[in-house]
Amino acid sequence: MDLHLSGKTALITASTAGIGLATAKSLAREGVRVVVNGRGEETVERALASIRADVDDADANGLVADSGTADGCQAIIDGQPTVDILVNNTGIFEISGILDAPDEQWARLHEVNVMSGLRLGRHFLKAMLKNDDGRIVFINSNVTVIPAKEMPDYSATKAMQLSIARSLAQLTQGTNVTVNSVLPGMTKTANLEKVVEMFYRKDGEDFATAEQRFVTESRPGVLLHRLVRPEEVADTVTFLASPRAGATNGAAIRVEGGMLPNVI
Repeated sequence: MDLHLSGKTALITASTAGIGLATAKSLAREGVRVVVNGRGEETVERALASIRADVDDADANGLVADSGTADGCQAIIDGQPTVDILVNNTGIFEISGILDAPDEQWARLHEVNVMSGLRLGRHFLKAMLKNDDGRIVFINSNVTVIPAKEMPDYSATKAMQLSIARSLAQLTQGTNVTVNSVLPGMTKTANLEKVVEMFYRKDGEDFATAEQRFVTESRPGVLLHRLVRPEEVADTVTFLASPRAGATNGAAIRVEGGMLPNVI
């Protein structure tokens, strides 16, 4: 299926690894000029090399800035004033109970997880509305619907992010601009693989077996019975970024392997 994305420009924040990098590759395969963002020159260059190795004739460019800060967001805007597609992927989490997480931790997660997408979203949406064309996709989380008890602050910021995405979408009425959110489940990123290796993989056991044990013990009832792959999330984002998804707007699209009940 031709997604009619060739020649578009996409900025993907925090895209040097995981879902962000997979999204950059997925978009590049569709002929999109991708702008890879990260906090360090070395990690950005490594991501660009990975994209060019995996995608023939990829048009990939780097933009070094910390998208989790006000100054970093301004640097991104200065370096790439307009885009056709914005993927707000920036996000961090901490492991702690709601009675233990200090105010400073809540404030930090709010600054990164909420304000990054808000700052970039409100800037790029203005030009998209003026041009009557554009896509914004927020990488959210299943914890928006069912808060994770070990990540209460992360869960709360993701719920706020979902609300912001919907508020931005409401400004697009009658236009060819859309704003959507994607809700991944537990995704096979480097950080989560480390958790599986440390706590769930037994001696002599392959990773797939440990992965299934981790999923069934930590999130019983997941229909997929494995971790979500970053590429599966990325391809959903790419479709939402395309003209083919023009009728999907203000939505929360689940890519969580059947973890969530039918409440949204």
